[in-house]
Amino acid sequence: MSRTRGTWNTRGMWAGGAALAAVLALSACSLLGTGETGSEVPVKGGAGASAAASVSPTPSYTTPSDWDEPERWAALPPGQRTDERGSQVGYPHTAEGAVAMMAAANTMTVEGGKSSVDEQLRIYHSYFSTDDQSAEGTEAVERQATDTDTMLARQAGVRAGQPLPSGAYTRSHIVGYKIIKESGDEVSAWLLGRVVQKTGEIEKENGFFTRTLAGAQWRGGDWKLTTTATERAQRDAQIEGKPPMAAPGDIMFNRAEWTAIREAS
Repeated sequence: MSRTRGTWNTRGMWAGGAALAAVLALSACSLLGTGETGSEVPVKGGAGASAAASVSPTPSYTTPSDWDEPERWAALPPGQRTDERGSQVGYPHTAEGAVAMMAAANTMTVEGGKSSVDEQLRIYHSYFSTDDQSAEGTEAVERQATDTDTMLARQAGVRAGQPLPSGAYTRSHIVGYKIIKESGDEVSAWLLGRVVQKTGEIEKENGFFTRTLAGAQWRGGDWKLTTTATERAQRDAQIEGKPPMAAPGDIMFNRAEWTAIREAS
């Protein structure tokens, strides 16, 4: 997995390498080995966690003077059902449906009694092709997630295995995407993610952006993440290059041709 810093102007990193590794392990990118983190990027308008959950201005939102309206917007389709692990599945057989699944596989929360083990196993079994799943893979995911939980517990000042204290959380969601290639049964894309963390009720929330490469194939009536599609995406990405990470509303977001995700109303 690549863990490189972004090259655009920033205020500096919010966490050291170990903490970044813990946060990266909270998403599907850690299982495919295609994720990168960037430095802290201020969300336009100084929005915190609740505002950062949506890049679309709301009635109470005051557009900052340097806001550059995203040129590309998409309202991704929801899954048509919920599986036994609580994940949305059953996405439309379209490129947007594939991206919606990728976004769901990189959207998660660790807080209270919900652990990284819970979230990682859910993602692995809900969104990865059965051809890419195995007993050994499940064990590896659980080991990695356990290490992540231990690190997050240490940061929050509790013992490993204990629920995180009130007000402590780590959350990630996808705010933008850029399709690399698409065909009827295979889609590859870059995903622009936002990760935020608090270690306690009165602690400051910190966050940064991530860039993840993902490949999906239509398998058994739904979109699934596969190593085959992701390997092809990696080869294609080497030719096209990586889009810079930038917050929606930043001029570089448009220059990189990201599509902003409009939250469902």
